Amino acid sequence: MTIEFNREAYNKVFDDLDEFRNFCAYSYLQGHSGYVFNEKDLYNSESYVWRAFQNRHKGPPKRKPFRKEFRGKKFN
Repeated sequence: MTIEFNREAYNKVFDDLDEFRNFCAYSYLQGHSGYVFNEKDLYNSESYVWRAFQNRHKGPPKRKPFRKEFRGKKFN
């Protein structure tokens, strides 16, 4: 009986780990407050660092459109 390894799954985990490490190392240069790299945080949705890593491409929240009824009254 042989054990079959899923090479694609292993490669995905190690690629994600490398990306996560690079994010933690260079996040201060991108304007974040800096994060401590810990391998336990990979795929841990309760971790603040992992959530910041997941949200890095989201960008700022979208602005709500300006409603006309809130415009100030014209003078004169």
